[in-house]
Amino acid sequence: MKAARPYPIVTITPKGERAIVDGHPWVYEGEVVSISGTPEDGSLVDVVSKKGSWLGCGFYNSASKIRVRLVTRNANDDPAGDAFWERRLRYAWDYRKTVMGEADSRCCRIIFGEADGFPGLTVDRFERVLVAQVLSLGMERIKERVLPLLVRILREDGQVIRGVYERNDAALRTLEGMAQGKGWLVLPGEAAPEGTAEDITENGIRYTVDFENGQKTGFFLDQKYNRLAVAKLAKGRTVLDCFTHTGSFALNAAKGGAKRVTAVDVSQFAVDCAAENARKNGLDGVMDCVCANVFDLLPQLAEQPRKYDFIILDPPAFTKSRRTIHNAMTGYKEINYRAMKLLPRGGYLATCSCSHFASEALFIKMLRDAARDAGVQLRQIEARQQCADHPILWGVEETNYLKFFIFQVV
Repeated sequence: MKAARPYPIVTITPKGERAIVDGHPWVYEGEVVSISGTPEDGSLVDVVSKKGSWLGCGFYNSASKIRVRLVTRNANDDPAGDAFWERRLRYAWDYRKTVMGEADSRCCRIIFGEADGFPGLTVDRFERVLVAQVLSLGMERIKERVLPLLVRILREDGQVIRGVYERNDAALRTLEGMAQGKGWLVLPGEAAPEGTAEDITENGIRYTVDFENGQKTGFFLDQKYNRLAVAKLAKGRTVLDCFTHTGSFALNAAKGGAKRVTAVDVSQFAVDCAAENARKNGLDGVMDCVCANVFDLLPQLAEQPRKYDFIILDPPAFTKSRRTIHNAMTGYKEINYRAMKLLPRGGYLATCSCSHFASEALFIKMLRDAARDAGVQLRQIEARQQCADHPILWGVEETNYLKFFIFQVV
């Protein structure tokens, strides 16, 4: 760092320095040695080692356990200016067009937080609507600069965007010292759009996304191609889709030619959405939607004659912290064991975990243990992960969260 810089300086421990050098962009509260200057929460600070070596520049927040979220490790960057963020936005959009293609980039994740250099920011595109979630104070302070910039970039590229809806009703915002809320971000010179739903098409299946009330941003985009992988195996099979949410795996199985599909969720609202999506796509003749607790249903099915030869397990994250990982793995093992026992020899199992705390090694060990206890052997067909619009940034383990396996039970 040769030239004087205008930001307060945060000096960190050797442990924190090693993490940054290895690619992780967070500085935790326990890694801060000293602070030179008086940074405002949400403002930019420089991060240096105990020896004074410049390590990066990021957003500071004294209310968060993550004291600094780095935005750059290049001393020539100027994160205070719009040009820096516009360049990042263009990189992100160009990447999605490349890896997703023209059709699939109409419904995809455009900004995936730290993986795109926007700490704490998620932006999902559902056709003509962008749905944003801001989970860091630094991004909160500049969102009214960054999000209109993204809209302009997309429109200049010929994309029709009618507005940006904020889903800032996540409890994590409280941990960052921010209020919760949701609603349209009014773009300069424009009125707020009407309505809070948007019709989309994914894998040839039509959905209506309720981005005001649906989970997270309204629809889970990360399993897009995993659903296609399930559809390829579904023809002629009797499928049980557990934790169906709005029915996306079940619908892909039905569209793939399944003989019969049962979609199960504990939420009546989710079941009603799945049933409506089945009707919308003309698949209600082969798809049943059932409101039930999967942990109760699977043992009940064990008392009945076998009728399913393909089971899909897409549960919510059973753990969101390392403290509860043991209980989570117990839950994962229970449903996988039950599913393996229900399937006939030669049946198929698609199973996944969306928690990064449940590492791939832990998940694989759980599957081995469940198979042993169920008295079956697993023949692996595919090991998959999240869709490429949710890129995995090496060095940032939080971006590597989705484990997805397809097996034949033999």
